[in-house]
Amino acid sequence: MNPVGKPGKAGSLMAVEVALARLLEMAEASTIGERERLPLAQVEGRILADDLVSTLDLPPWPNSAMDGYALRVADWTGEPLMVSQKIFAGQVPEPLKPGTCARIFTGAPVPAGADCVEMQENAEVQADERVRFIEAMAPGQNIRPQGQETTVGELVLPAGTRLGPIEQGLAASLGCAELNVVRKVRVAVLSTGDELIEPGQPLGPGQIYNSNRVLLCSWLQRLGCEVIDAGILPDDLAATRARLGELKDVDLILSTGGVSVGEADFLGIALREEGELTLWKLAIKPGKPLTFGHFRGVPVIGLPGNPASTLVTFALLARPYLLRRQGVKEVEPLKFQVPAGFDWPKAGNRREYLRGRLENGRAIIYKNQSSGVLRSATWADGLVEVLEDRTLIEGDDVNFIPLSEVLS
Repeated sequence: MNPVGKPGKAGSLMAVEVALARLLEMAEASTIGERERLPLAQVEGRILADDLVSTLDLPPWPNSAMDGYALRVADWTGEPLMVSQKIFAGQVPEPLKPGTCARIFTGAPVPAGADCVEMQENAEVQADERVRFIEAMAPGQNIRPQGQETTVGELVLPAGTRLGPIEQGLAASLGCAELNVVRKVRVAVLSTGDELIEPGQPLGPGQIYNSNRVLLCSWLQRLGCEVIDAGILPDDLAATRARLGELKDVDLILSTGGVSVGEADFLGIALREEGELTLWKLAIKPGKPLTFGHFRGVPVIGLPGNPASTLVTFALLARPYLLRRQGVKEVEPLKFQVPAGFDWPKAGNRREYLRGRLENGRAIIYKNQSSGVLRSATWADGLVEVLEDRTLIEGDDVNFIPLSEVLS
């Protein structure tokens, strides 16, 4: 028998890590090379295309870490010192006169000749306006040295960094008004099956509303993708071929509904006839079937159709693939261990991702873990990972992946 998680003969299951490694390998082979230059205010959520290298020292000169008094420690013998100048942020100070101190404010340049800043709370202004210092002081105290944060020529942000408010702020501190970013990934989203109908339309016999389209389109936009809504594919081979043929200028076709070997699997037939198709059976629950292939050279990922299966497989497999296509190196979500707030008496041969949330430091799970129950994810704030062939009793450690890690 082939070990669980290893690709092999029919009926065996592929480990999640193996499937992810294969997807990332294919993503790296077709990374997006085009870039665009955008104003700094417009790069939130985009991927940095070039290394950001510092062109200046930060701070550009030694400055005070707080409001207080700048002095040379060797000049202080315990006697009060006269204040020879007052220095505000944005001013250029005069060199410090020997035997004096300077009133200084946070962020102001430290005058030449001073090697210490004492906070104002540890200083007393005498009646003659001289300043008495209460505690012993040391050189370098409360001074931010030049280049403390960055120095000229230092790599600040590597290419492939996802840009958020903090990264934008750092770029602004270096004087950047524009940045080169990777061109958005163009993703066409389509659903399969005559049973699907869009919200707002009356339901006919045997029909259900299509929730996956809205879920994925919204999610992809959060990831900074350009989304092409390709609608619902009917159960018709000619129509399927025609619709796929229209999607020439996209980087990925993302389908839901799965691809199988059934007689009504027209998407699978089209891929086999005009491209290639690999159907993997993964050691994952929910979401065992996953498809990767090409249609006329365009990559295709087929996700399972049940909403919770779509959510889990997109979060753990399709999302990292899309990020790697844009050059992002760290694509897997943060996970951390927490005690289980539930028992899991029956071990399975697939890794399970349970919709759950943290309460009082423990992971609890939604009562109904059916792959068709999307409501479980609205109740949850994370995915609880239960490894293959493992049972749990309350208090055992489990991995927890916050939904906030994968939803953006």
